[in-house]
Amino acid sequence: MEPLKKLKPVDTLSLVDKVEIRLLEFFKENNLGPGDPIPKELDFATNLGVSRTVVREALLRLRTLGLIESKKHRGMILKQPDIINNFERIMDPTLLGTKTLKNLFELRMILEMGMADFLFEHKTQKELEELEEIVEAEEATSTGKARFSLDKEVAFHGKLYQISKNDTLQRFQGLLLPVFEYVYLKETKNRNLDDYHYTKGTFVTHRMLLDNLKVGTPETFRNAMRRHLEPHFDHIFKNGKK
Repeated sequence: MEPLKKLKPVDTLSLVDKVEIRLLEFFKENNLGPGDPIPKELDFATNLGVSRTVVREALLRLRTLGLIESKKHRGMILKQPDIINNFERIMDPTLLGTKTLKNLFELRMILEMGMADFLFEHKTQKELEELEEIVEAEEATSTGKARFSLDKEVAFHGKLYQISKNDTLQRFQGLLLPVFEYVYLKETKNRNLDDYHYTKGTFVTHRMLLDNLKVGTPETFRNAMRRHLEPHFDHIFKNGKK
């Protein structure tokens, strides 16, 4: 007896799902881009063999994503979607699972480590002076004990993202900030980061990072940033092994 062939998975896509996918394929196949007009709702319905209601719902989804818009005297046209805006709508830490929060927190760490070359390429004297003001204000209010303060972290690292001159990165940083705050507060709830024992014995302060940005190299800055964030990396990796 020949072995039985496996059953193919049942297609669970709704008709609206399929039309949405087909519309996106149509845009790509015809090399349509932002500003280009697209066929009318009735034309889509006729060619796809579905009702206008189905097409209307599929188009509404694309409109919600910012892929299409209606223009007076022109009808519907394609537009460049604001990808960060779509993330912003759902980026609420209280609505995200633990695994997703952990992944987003790790993504923030990856970005911090990866932008060193852009900082050295784009930094200006004015921006270094602005960072200096941030660090001086931090030092003026420091008790000499606390190494980590969420407000200070946000001010200093937020400025670094601005120096990168990457608009998407800056907006993404702002989007990840609530997640960073949420995980940071959970992470420090039952432990004091000031008591953390650093592998090289010393904590890299914002002052040290600024001095490195002034006279160092992308590589030395990256190493300094890694030491600055060491407690977070250590916490992530230890929890990942559990």
